[in-house]
Amino acid sequence: MEGMTEFGSDVTHVCDYKSGEMYRGKRVLVVGCGNSGMEVSLDLCDHNAFPSMVVRDSVHVLPREVFGKSTFQTAVLLLKWLPLWLVDKIILVLAWLVLGDIKKYGLRRPETGPLELKNTQGRTPVLDIGTLSKIKSGEIKIVPGVKRFSTGRVELIDGSILDIDSIILATGYRSNLPTWLQGTDFFSKDGYPRMEFPNGWKGESGLYAVGFTKRGLSGASSDAVRTAEDIGKVWKEETNQPRRLIACNKR
Repeated sequence: MEGMTEFGSDVTHVCDYKSGEMYRGKRVLVVGCGNSGMEVSLDLCDHNAFPSMVVRDSVHVLPREVFGKSTFQTAVLLLKWLPLWLVDKIILVLAWLVLGDIKKYGLRRPETGPLELKNTQGRTPVLDIGTLSKIKSGEIKIVPGVKRFSTGRVELIDGSILDIDSIILATGYRSNLPTWLQGTDFFSKDGYPRMEFPNGWKGESGLYAVGFTKRGLSGASSDAVRTAEDIGKVWKEETNQPRRLIACNKR
């Protein structure tokens, strides 16, 4: 998962986040408020640590379910009949009804709707699984951006100082394909296909790309279906598969 920098007396070392259990009783700073940051903060809280979460930017927090139905499935269903901008408004109204006003807890929503933001910038909304209730109760503290670190302490951009034992970096990741996939111009320098969705799933010489759409599971599903169909077509052509005739007995 995300890297974690833990402060000792005079040594800084990096390890992987495993479970909140190892941080029991510790003051932990979680940098990042995406799905990973939110879930890590909740795990820490459930294991009696004292997490503070850095929120540097606006973020859409949505309920995982709305009236017993998956928020994602609800959005996909609405998109069959309604334009994206209207679905965004409906989803945000439902989120407000379920979660209330999250701005007063230090969580600002972007001006762009959650679905449009996902499609245009690849920013996935946070699906709340219980973190927000811990934020509302004060068990998870929201803090602004970091100005500087020192041993056992962090200074925030508002001038306040936090005493901390550990830091977990939940700051996202990037595709590293260009560093190891050589001899093709299918991918750009940023590690994503040069062709935009929905045409970025197939390259040359049997090269397929699934899940690089920045459209979450729906985009990955679209790529997977096209890839499976293409592989099936190629296999039939290469093996000269004859058409299957199905006998039908009349009674």
